Amino acid sequence: MCGIVGYAGKKTAYPILIEGLKKLEYRGYDSAGAATLSEGRVHLAKTEGRLADLEEKVGGILPGTIGIGHTRWATHGRPSDENSHPQAACSPDFLVVHNGIIENYRELKGRLQGLGHEFHSQTDTEVLAHLLEHHYQGDLVMALRRTLAEVKGSYALVFLSSHHPDTLYCARKDSPLVIGCGEGENFIASDLPAILNHTRQALILEDGEMGVITAESIQVYDAAGSQREKKIVQVDWDVQAAEKGGYPHFMLKEIHEQPRALRDTLRGRVAPDTGDVLLPELEDCERDLADMEKIFIVACGTAAHAGQVGKIILEKLVGLPVEVDLASEFRYRDPLLTEKTLVLVISQSGETADTLAALRLARRSGCRVVAITNVVGSSVAREADNVIFTWAGPEIAVASTKAYITQLAVLYLFTLHLAKVRGTLAAGERKALAAGLLALPSQVESLLEGEREKEVEALAGEVARWPSTFFIGRGLDHAMAMEGALKLKEISYIHAEAYAAGEMKHGTLALITEGIPVIALATQEEIFEKTESNIKEVKAREARVTEVVFADQKDILEEVDGVFLLPRCAGLLAPVLSVVPLQLLAYHAAVKRGCDVDKPRNLAKSVTVE
Repeated sequence: MCGIVGYAGKKTAYPILIEGLKKLEYRGYDSAGAATLSEGRVHLAKTEGRLADLEEKVGGILPGTIGIGHTRWATHGRPSDENSHPQAACSPDFLVVHNGIIENYRELKGRLQGLGHEFHSQTDTEVLAHLLEHHYQGDLVMALRRTLAEVKGSYALVFLSSHHPDTLYCARKDSPLVIGCGEGENFIASDLPAILNHTRQALILEDGEMGVITAESIQVYDAAGSQREKKIVQVDWDVQAAEKGGYPHFMLKEIHEQPRALRDTLRGRVAPDTGDVLLPELEDCERDLADMEKIFIVACGTAAHAGQVGKIILEKLVGLPVEVDLASEFRYRDPLLTEKTLVLVISQSGETADTLAALRLARRSGCRVVAITNVVGSSVAREADNVIFTWAGPEIAVASTKAYITQLAVLYLFTLHLAKVRGTLAAGERKALAAGLLALPSQVESLLEGEREKEVEALAGEVARWPSTFFIGRGLDHAMAMEGALKLKEISYIHAEAYAAGEMKHGTLALITEGIPVIALATQEEIFEKTESNIKEVKAREARVTEVVFADQKDILEEVDGVFLLPRCAGLLAPVLSVVPLQLLAYHAAVKRGCDVDKPRNLAKSVTVE
């Protein structure tokens, strides 16, 4: 989610750090910083804003032939100079840049403060610098091993210390990190684009590995401290392809990043032994949540479709009435708002103009507002009473994929938390759903394997030939049908409609003609037979039906023309899985039609006007 660059060599480090960070600015852009060492002295500069702001602040160069740099996508702490990386310990002798989430930073921070350490930021990253300082006894590799042994969470990190002025130290777990191999110089980066102008040879660190890098040497160790032999990879991608991780489009890259995004969003928020959801963001409002009489979910576009899922699971598990409103309509219909109304606003960017206007109306009306957003420091995050962040990371493609799937994850977390606060769901049921939630990242991963994606690509070839496609389902499946239709419309320009399957006979069947593609979702067991009856109505009109169902429902194969099988999960969690083939369908149909997948016509990533 952030950009990391490190350099050790004979050249001045600062220009190389800035050049590399510019190649990674798509990964993080709310603050930037760099640190170099020269003659045993640390030179540190960091600032809120973009790299241009950092360059202006420095005004020249930072001296030294070794250094680290960072562009930040905020997770812990709003964008500010203090929260920018590199983060230092009590002294500037230990500096760290970090991408990831340290789950237990609160406990570690409290213990370190008790030992006399003073903290100056709101970040989880600062804990790493203080831990390293605490454990350092002359051997920085040992100090790093002891530090990482105490840390829970994900990280790609690079340390710089004036105690070892010619050496960089790095490590990774669940976040990518590569080492570039040069002649008399070596590099570290969170992604390949940062180093390709200097070297095409790289070592790819695996989870649990640590690297020790100087201008002349690279050593890699496992978590136990044993040295490892690593194979050098020859990189043939150009910079543009490398920015996309070798994928042809950002959208496909982001679809494939969804397992990681889900893991990050769930990380540290579910206690697997009890099923309890841990949302410290809501600690100050639990009494209010217990007393709420109604919930409004307010959002736009894809976020509103996430809200439709939220409505169903909240009403089912919490027993509160829930309305989903398009933000652009909410404030013009004089909604009935009271102090007993909770308004849940969802916005990927946190800057959506209509959603902001709805948020402000709700607050003026005395409602508590809880926001779900992907951007720390955004207007929605600042103005809401409480915020639950998704950890999707930067999303470049206009069509939202990983931001959407993490919104779903947060809605499940919020629902389970609210069910416990209000006592509406037995502990055993909460635990079972929480376990299912934690299994979803691996299940999504299985849907993105090569052969599974080829299944969808073949279907996309059929869909791309038609001017219209229909998506049908009931309950949660109807909510997913709406998202599937939107994805297909916005990037392939194929007319697509989503219908509640039971409504087909009330007029919509007039649009069903021979051969027309229909995507039918049938994951809800309590209404499965009803949905199957609706599918037969469509088949009777000779439509070409592809059904999305669980793998243990293969007996439906005779009723439809094609099937996409999902790994079994609780029906309430099915939207997280069923959306994946719908995203891939839209993507591959758009590619086959020659559309600009990442930048569809007439659309913008963040809608900041009404």
